[in-house]
Amino acid sequence: MIVVSNSSPLIALDSLGQINLCDALFGTVLIPPAVGREAFQVRQRPSWISERNLAQPLSAAVLRGRLGAGEREAIALAIELSADLLLMDDAAGRRAAVSVGLRVVGTFSILLRAKEQQLISAVKPLIDQLLVFGFHADENLIADVLRFAGESTTEN
Repeated sequence: MIVVSNSSPLIALDSLGQINLCDALFGTVLIPPAVGREAFQVRQRPSWISERNLAQPLSAAVLRGRLGAGEREAIALAIELSADLLLMDDAAGRRAAVSVGLRVVGTFSILLRAKEQQLISAVKPLIDQLLVFGFHADENLIADVLRFAGESTTEN
């Protein structure tokens, strides 16, 4: 499975002390240089995260919209490698990625997968921590995620 990531899921999971969930779920995760600069400027990059340069210039489709360098390069790398999965939280980036045929999951989906595989016992405490750290998410999305996880919005 080829998995490419943008910065935000890696930063979010790292802030929770759960970045190794990506290794457990996906094995090697590929990132473009802009994501390397954004996500690992002040922290050590885990050995299972491999930085890849883009072989082609960014396509016009990826350059459209209000995307940051990390989102643009992650989408371009995912296209270039025919990635099975792109890890990305940013709504505009997700829309752009889906519009070019990429399969996208975010931090909450990673947490759900981790719970399904019994790598974590609960999703809600981690979502609560993310919100304290300033992670932005729609309340309806959070409720849906907790419902899928079989957890109550009031559980700790």
